[in-house]
Amino acid sequence: MKKNLLIIGAGGVAQVVAHKCAQHNDLMGDINIASRTLRKCEDIIASIGQKGSMKVPGVLKGHALDAQNVGATIELIRATKSQIVVNVGPAFVNMAVLSACLATGAAYVDTAIHEDPLKICETPPWYANYEWKRRDECEKAGLTAILGAGFDPGVVNAYAALAKAEYFDRIDSIDIIDINAGDHGRYFATNFDPEINFREFTGQVWSWQNNQWTSNKMFEVKKEWDMPVVGPRTTYMTGHDEIHSLSQNLGVPNIRFWMSFSERYVTVFTVLKNLGLLSEQPIKTAEGLEVVPLKVVKAVLPDPSSLAPDYTGKTCIGDLVKGVKDGKEREILFYNVSDHKAAYEEVGSQGISYTAGVPAAATAMLIATGEWDVRRMANIEDLPPRPFLDLLDKIGLPTQIRE
Repeated sequence: MKKNLLIIGAGGVAQVVAHKCAQHNDLMGDINIASRTLRKCEDIIASIGQKGSMKVPGVLKGHALDAQNVGATIELIRATKSQIVVNVGPAFVNMAVLSACLATGAAYVDTAIHEDPLKICETPPWYANYEWKRRDECEKAGLTAILGAGFDPGVVNAYAALAKAEYFDRIDSIDIIDINAGDHGRYFATNFDPEINFREFTGQVWSWQNNQWTSNKMFEVKKEWDMPVVGPRTTYMTGHDEIHSLSQNLGVPNIRFWMSFSERYVTVFTVLKNLGLLSEQPIKTAEGLEVVPLKVVKAVLPDPSSLAPDYTGKTCIGDLVKGVKDGKEREILFYNVSDHKAAYEEVGSQGISYTAGVPAAATAMLIATGEWDVRRMANIEDLPPRPFLDLLDKIGLPTQIRE
């Protein structure tokens, strides 16, 4: 059993993790939230108070922290006696936070792959560039480090593991389909950190096809999927974290990721990219100021957490798995449908943050109970899927299965 939680980050996903863990603080113990900006932590704490999310009286405290500072993070973990760290800060801090966990013995959870701020779309498989290099270090220390514990990556990995364990003798393909059929009412905004969002789409699109890495350009390959509840939607094949672990761990020859984008998103993205405004490399203005174009774009766009009050509509995310069972071809869709308005009413965040934050909270709970306290580094598909999916059914992300 592990107790006391430190949440690193104070955006929309952190707000969901904090609310969900507060709803189960009899299990989780003390809850601490850390961010560069203390006010953001305090806003989440105020939201938890307004919603009455704390199950029992307990510690709920905010802290100012630069998570890139390993020493400061070690000090905070020890000061708060945190045994579980959920890292939902920018992907740039992952390795620093993991180092702090290795130094203190606190279990580590994240929701996205580590990124170097000056590198975009590195050589696949991406996990091998940073995280997997530290597998032996984690195993030697007996440290539980669970990677990619959001929805995609995360829940979709568990769907794939469930499909392999219980529904198929052979899997030929997995198409991961992410549809956001919601409307936030803004001319243009991203649903999570604009810098991370744009970085996902400015490089090559890597997919796993015929047991090898295949490269395309963004928006080069599109397909219409008719998904439950949200109906027909145009999607584009793009690269994504989960492809980089599933391709290595499950022995499936074809794994692709599809995401829906509106025509407006595609147009604005294309213009920004063609103008050089999505570059991660510093430039100098005529006045001699050094700026990073991508950070300037981020600064002028709406904060994703500000979208929540006006967001309507639903998301549908799932795995379409094709293969063979008992000598017969089989095709199954494993999926979840979530509602933006319902998410806001429950935890004060929009549905995209909700679908990422609830699985991270569930992972922390499973570490706390010992079911997923595996004392090594693991991706979600490395772990038994049933405890995870059963818990998600109970706390807000029920799985649907359509043959």
